[in-house]
Amino acid sequence: MADVLSQSQIDELLKSMAGGGGGGSAPAEEKAAETKTVVAEVEKKEEENYNKYDFYSPRKFTKEKIKLLRSIYENYARILTSQVNGVFRVMTDITVIELRESRYYEYVNMFHENDCMSIVDAHFTDKGKSNVPLMVYATPGLIITLVNHMLGGGDSVIRVEENYRYTDVEMALYRRVLDYIIHSMDDGFSNYININFKMQRVEENPSMTQEIGLDETVVIIVLNVDVSGLAAEKIRLCIPGTLLEHIFKIIDNRKHIARGFSYENNSDVIMNHIKDTRFPITGQLGIIRLDISDIYHLQVGDVIDMNKSSKSQVKLFVGKQPWFMGTMGVYKKNIAVRIDDRIRPTGKEKNTDEDIETLLDESVEQKTG
Repeated sequence: MADVLSQSQIDELLKSMAGGGGGGSAPAEEKAAETKTVVAEVEKKEEENYNKYDFYSPRKFTKEKIKLLRSIYENYARILTSQVNGVFRVMTDITVIELRESRYYEYVNMFHENDCMSIVDAHFTDKGKSNVPLMVYATPGLIITLVNHMLGGGDSVIRVEENYRYTDVEMALYRRVLDYIIHSMDDGFSNYININFKMQRVEENPSMTQEIGLDETVVIIVLNVDVSGLAAEKIRLCIPGTLLEHIFKIIDNRKHIARGFSYENNSDVIMNHIKDTRFPITGQLGIIRLDISDIYHLQVGDVIDMNKSSKSQVKLFVGKQPWFMGTMGVYKKNIAVRIDDRIRPTGKEKNTDEDIETLLDESVEQKTG
């Protein structure tokens, strides 16, 4: 490459070119051409420092959102690396090499005729399934290598053409491999939101698939899969913008709620959450001990004497804690217990809120235990 000239040298060369002159004209022309080359290279470098922005397709997500998404998928790449290495017994190193906002047609244009693309549904906790799916594609070389290890093949890396067509058997195993790849995304998002990703179907001609409009905004994530240092395969994911907006909205709401909970007394909110909890209620008329031999010889129609009158009060237990005393009777042809009194702790006139909360906690622990 030509040496970089200072501004004073460039001015001197331009002056000599303007003045002309006999024998020195050839060197002057060479100097001028050299100067133009240097100036052109400087201008080219200055242009490369700026990212081109398409005003016909403005960006939908801020840099903070893209940075958050990159963090999620870098975590996902680490989790997927450990799972693939453990399940398929193959050494891989999976990293995020590209994450950018784009249009759906750019993602579709990357496919060949025989490629297979997986359509994945996103299920949100307490909110149901999203109407907009995301798309996942893995290069055939990666799939065939993992299938080979799944069937007990050697440690070799299998290389196939980009437009490789899967057989029927390979297609069944392809779904099994993609299930591992898709399921790992649950753990990748777990630090921010609970999402369950499930494969909906496999499209064998993805260029003709239009789950969303071709001009819709999407985020394309490209993962590089280094297989044993011998091959570099790819996993390409496409997340529609509408699905990402829904995800970011839930994440932002949870951050807001978490900040509010840090400074508020939420005892009423917690009580509202647990007031509909179901507890088993047991009525106990009395307790009697029998030997195993007596229990063994019991017959239909035998009577066990409880040493109590049939009109005696029944103790009602919530879980394993005594709460009420009642009287047995009949209600709408069913045996029932009418509550007569509440059992109060010894030495106290009435149950305080702390006593009730303590009894609730103990009942919950015994129920779950």
